[in-house]
Amino acid sequence: MAASRIEVFEQMLQSDPGNTLVLFGLAKEYEKAGRTEDVIRVLNDYLQRTDDEGNAYGMLAGAHEKLGQRDEARRAYERGIEAATRHHHPSMAEEYRMTLQADDDED
Repeated sequence: MAASRIEVFEQMLQSDPGNTLVLFGLAKEYEKAGRTEDVIRVLNDYLQRTDDEGNAYGMLAGAHEKLGQRDEARRAYERGIEAATRHHHPSMAEEYRMTLQADDDED
């Protein structure tokens, strides 16, 4: 039987633990599989190792939202706005701002 994509990424990570592309890919696979806590764990590791341009922060925020962790989601979106702005991705920064505004409007 062929190994699952998650198993492949986990094996790749074992042989090259510092590979941020593999970490991000593993987080995406965990997200597809609905393994939300694993998404958060792997993305936090990824974000400690690399200067993400903003996308990983949005993914992290979404995972926190799924678990009802609104404060953590807000912090991830705020960090994502900073990263997206720093890397000249104004539409991503604006999307995160709008998400935060919509969340504020719900309160």
